[in-house]
Amino acid sequence: MKDRIKKALNFTVDKINFPQALAQHSGKVRESFELKDNKRAIVVTDRISAFDFILGTVPFKGQVLNQITAWWFKKLDGVVPHHMISVPDPNVSLVKSVKVLPIEIIVRGYLTGTTKTSSWYAYQNLNREICGLVMPEGMKKNEKFPEPIITPTTKPTEAGMHDEAISREEIISQGLVSEEIYNLAEEYALKMFALGQKIAREHGLILVDTKYEMGIDSDGNLIVIDEVHTPDSSRYWIAETYEERMAQGLAPEALSKEFVREAIVNQGYDVNDLSVNPAKFLHDDLRVEAAMKYIELYERMTGEDFQFPSEINATERIQEVLKKI
Repeated sequence: MKDRIKKALNFTVDKINFPQALAQHSGKVRESFELKDNKRAIVVTDRISAFDFILGTVPFKGQVLNQITAWWFKKLDGVVPHHMISVPDPNVSLVKSVKVLPIEIIVRGYLTGTTKTSSWYAYQNLNREICGLVMPEGMKKNEKFPEPIITPTTKPTEAGMHDEAISREEIISQGLVSEEIYNLAEEYALKMFALGQKIAREHGLILVDTKYEMGIDSDGNLIVIDEVHTPDSSRYWIAETYEERMAQGLAPEALSKEFVREAIVNQGYDVNDLSVNPAKFLHDDLRVEAAMKYIELYERMTGEDFQFPSEINATERIQEVLKKI
């Protein structure tokens, strides 16, 4: 596996051209193309972001994210409404177009994290308060909360802006989202998180925390969009070693993007200095190791073997698929 990943280091999916699209939006990881009939094609690239910066690319990461999301949306059929229509390519999803809510819903099951928006930072530096909630006294880092907590953030509206923690009351009072829609968003989030934790446990994993994005479709309904329970949007730990490592004062074994964050911090990156782009810390060995972590999580989560594409240049394959949509 490692040799295949190394060969793909110079053929990762980054920029995608689709001139036939009505409009294009480029996110940190996804390229979103507006189509006719309230539909959208989403290409999940191999770009990796952390600390609100794009660091570079990780081989096969886009395929892993897209296929994990598709796997989870099937699990969510009948649980919550969502935007997935079909998956015409390992890196591409055809979805419903929506008006995206200007907030993200973060559900946290454990006291942890490395950034200023994390629950652990708030616990240490903000008098245990996060998004208007006060966390229990006497907790240790990486310990489970008595019940999952919801800590929303704003979505950046301009390049260079960062997610900001915000409370339920502030969201409603500022008119970002109506109280009715916000309450429904929380309901969806808790349903998804409970199912996610249950399925993760069945596969030897702990779903620690995750973010959900939602939007209003053409019929005025709130639906779940973007990605669900991927290693980019979620933190996963290995369940079988969690208790032992906690007893030894060690960090849990991570199988998510948190592994990359921690590796970069361990190389000396200051998470509080937002003027420094940590991209220089994403060396090729870390890219290969990250790819292996992503693939391992895919296989653990789905119970399926990861299928490496036959063509090494996935960008050309994706652009051909888009022409046929």
